[in-house]
Amino acid sequence: MDLPNVAQTTIAISGSTARFTVRRIYCVGQNYADHAREMGSNPDREKPFFFTKPADAVVAGGSAIPYPSRTSDLHHEVELVIALSGGGGNVSVHQAEALIFGYAVGIDLTRRDLQAEAKKTGRPWDLAKGFDRSAPIGDLAPGIPPRSGRISLTVDDVPKQQADLTDMVWNVAEIIAELSTYVELRPGDLIFTGTPAGVGPIQPGEIVRGELEGAPAIEIRLVES
Repeated sequence: MDLPNVAQTTIAISGSTARFTVRRIYCVGQNYADHAREMGSNPDREKPFFFTKPADAVVAGGSAIPYPSRTSDLHHEVELVIALSGGGGNVSVHQAEALIFGYAVGIDLTRRDLQAEAKKTGRPWDLAKGFDRSAPIGDLAPGIPPRSGRISLTVDDVPKQQADLTDMVWNVAEIIAELSTYVELRPGDLIFTGTPAGVGPIQPGEIVRGELEGAPAIEIRLVES
């Protein structure tokens, strides 16, 4: 019996023909105070919590994404995404930025109805967050992400989300350091760093565009499954 040939997930790098190979995807929940409030949580500076998506959930910009099954409430969440070229466990805040290869704008697609049910019953979020094509990511911009700058999302050119990176509760270095106390980070890891307020539903036929200062924009189109 032949072994399956499984392709590695990669992301384009702006200005290069090389591609970044993805190992794991980690995501930070409720890292903007206004978004925490709109989701019914307390925005005080509590320790961040994390969830994951599979590496093959990555989708490139320009893709047509079929509306996912088992949901009638698919939401957009625009985020700064960090790509790591170094790793380790128990990384200090001062060491954290040295692990960064680059950054991009991503869209955390969420089956909000499944997530609400999981919260209600105390079950995992895996199928609400980690489904097929749930992690559209733009081309990576090499280097350290800006500490301030506009992040935004539109649906059919209508503004839905807009904030500044300074609005994050936990900054990039703090997120990396905290995550490294739970898992040993490795080159190829991606970290979605949280979304600002304004998350909402998207429907087949709509075009979703995410923008982040200093990084190439990403645009996807939802289509009927």
